[in-house]
Amino acid sequence: MFTFLFFVLFFMVFGKMIGVAFRATWGLMKVLLYIVFLPLILVGLVFGGLLYIAFPVLLVVGVVSLIANA
Repeated sequence: MFTFLFFVLFFMVFGKMIGVAFRATWGLMKVLLYIVFLPLILVGLVFGGLLYIAFPVLLVVGVVSLIANA
């Protein structure tokens, strides 16, 4: 009986901790994507001669960020 109760409480506590870890990781990944990877990808597209792809992507991201801030 106590073993069952221990495992139930164990999974409740560590399940919440795993949930917090996933949310923190997702937040960190979004920051890395928007601050680091997106500008690098856009600069790489421009230097690679793909300005016709980089410019619309930049416009879409800019409009979405303006709408999201409002």
